[in-house]
Amino acid sequence: MDNKKLTLKIAITGCFTALGVVIAPFHFLFLGTKAFPAQHFINVLAGVMIGPFWGSLTAILIGIIRNLLGLGTIFAFPGGIPGALIVGLSYKVAKKLKRKHYRYAVAFLEPLGTVIIGATISLFIIAPIIGWRPLLNLVEKAGWLPALLTLWFGWSISSITGSAAGYFTLLILDKSGILNRLRLE
Repeated sequence: MDNKKLTLKIAITGCFTALGVVIAPFHFLFLGTKAFPAQHFINVLAGVMIGPFWGSLTAILIGIIRNLLGLGTIFAFPGGIPGALIVGLSYKVAKKLKRKHYRYAVAFLEPLGTVIIGATISLFIIAPIIGWRPLLNLVEKAGWLPALLTLWFGWSISSITGSAAGYFTLLILDKSGILNRLRLE
């Protein structure tokens, strides 16, 4: 990777991280987690524009800063990183498609990473390790499968909303020509 491309990736990563922190107060609580649709929006844009590695790094940086500011929880990491990774990897394949509507539809794969992978890791690994009572109480009352389906449902609301916003933003950025000038993947 040449220096100009690396510098641009670092700059865009910084911009997406800053945007993610600035809009962090706009979240909703769900089973003790903070659902953050803007993270999924940023995952989509970052995955397409700077790729899976840099998109995942953006999610990590946003999660760290949100937690340091008291605006996030430990669930920011499994809730953000897999979504950016899935979108970025999927876009590497989809970018060869002629129709931009299909190409940018990888945005709707973000919930696969966030909901299916991230929420599952959160319930079965992170919540028991840290003793997260809201999720563990649900497991004790309803069982593992109902708890998992409930968590998937709540995180889906956040993830699908952010993914849809990301999809439409990609279409707008593509139509305006901005995306072609900024996309580095």
